[in-house]
Amino acid sequence: MTSILQSLSKTVHLSLGIAILLFLGLHFFGDGFAFDRLFWSWLFRYFHVLAGVMWIGLLWYLNFVQIPSMPKIPDEQKPAISKVIAPTVLFWFRWAAFFTIVTGLIVATLNGYVHQALMLGIGSGVGKNTAIGIGMWLGIIMAYNVWFVIWPNQKKALGIVECSPEDKAKAARTAMLFSRTNTLLSLPMLLSMVSAQNLY
Repeated sequence: MTSILQSLSKTVHLSLGIAILLFLGLHFFGDGFAFDRLFWSWLFRYFHVLAGVMWIGLLWYLNFVQIPSMPKIPDEQKPAISKVIAPTVLFWFRWAAFFTIVTGLIVATLNGYVHQALMLGIGSGVGKNTAIGIGMWLGIIMAYNVWFVIWPNQKKALGIVECSPEDKAKAARTAMLFSRTNTLLSLPMLLSMVSAQNLY
């Protein structure tokens, strides 16, 4: 078991195997299931939650751990963060954001509320559409920030894209402020999503 846990790849594969076995046990040995709309809705909701946990988890890691810790790290050790850890974090961060949005829109489409939710439930008289719509729009804004503000500026700040020291400092500040904006939006976004699933 130790040899499995020492390898991230083996750990993830084992976790996936356990999840598949659990899925088979719950569905095949229960009432069974069909490859219908409910199944695909469940599957994409599962993917949506997985991607969302990765995205928001990394957002909070950046804002609660990495950014506040950077001033405390000696200058000679900072390249380990900027050249190794941060690019890896940002890779998973931006793609998790992308897949969270895509899978969320697929779930909304499969369940027939994508249009009403994106219209914030206006005219539908359904509070759930308003709640999930607010969450969806906050998520879309946050994903936009990731791809079109944070990532382009982080490429400059991390030296992936060449720029002047002044532009590098400005880019680092812009990326931090928009990352902090996403942190600000994350709690209302999650509240809206959870409310839509549990209060209506």
